[in-house]
This record gives sequence, structure tokens and C-alpha cells, in this order.
Amino acid sequence: MSLFNRLFCCVLLLIGLGACHNKPVRHLVSDVALIEAGLSSREDVLIYLGEPDAVSGGENGVERWLYTDELHQSVFTEAPYIGKYIGQPEIVKVVVVLRGDMVEDCIFSSSDEDDLDWTDDFDWQNSEEVEEESGWW
Repeated sequence: MSLFNRLFCCVLLLIGLGACHNKPVRHLVSDVALIEAGLSSREDVLIYLGEPDAVSGGENGVERWLYTDELHQSVFTEAPYIGKYIGQPEIVKVVVVLRGDMVEDCIFSSSDEDDLDWTDDFDWQNSEEVEEESGWW
């Protein structure tokens, strides 16, 4: 084999090994459809969605579990330097409201990373207040 062919095979092998990298993936968009208010239990939520990213509440037996995920429209959105110009990732949020061990409500939302940029348009308005008023967290 020529030097070029050996080099080409090595590069191909390295690319192939990179594809073997295994990172756990959570599919909130499809998995949240398995959760039903009034029918699903705390165990069901843990099985379908896994551990929550954040937990709040606790008063009166009500807990809110927050799950977040970023969906990238294409591979190029994660590219260094140029990825931010190609497209913004879609941010998916799921809030599961638990009363005791049963699901009381399940709220799904999807938005782009820059959806709340309008909050910076007004100097009298604090973006943290807007997020609190929206009731998501």
C-alpha cells in the first residue's frame, strides 16, 4: 500500500472511532407524551424522563420537576466559530407537577435561545422578573 492509502485508512479509522462515542440521549419531546396527568406516578416519571434537572416546591405536598434539553437543528450549529451564525438550538422545557406520588400536571414548552431577548429592550424591565412572571420557574 502506498503512503497515501495508509494515511487515508488511518484518518478513516479515527473518524470511525469518534462515532463510537456514546453519550446518553434524552428525548424529552417524545418521552413527555408518555406522562398523563392523574394516571402517571412518580415512578413512571423517573422511568420515562429520568432524574429531573431541578426540583422546587415541597409545600402542601406539591413538587415541580424541571427537565431541560437543547435540540440542535443540524450538526453545523455545534461547529466552533461558525455554529452561532448557522442557527440557534431549540430549548425544550418540561415541568412535571407532582402532588404526593401522582402527576397533577405536565407542561411542555419549546423555544429558541433568543426568544427572551426582547426583555433587554427596556431598561426599566428586569429579565429575571419576566421569567418569574411567566410562571415557568
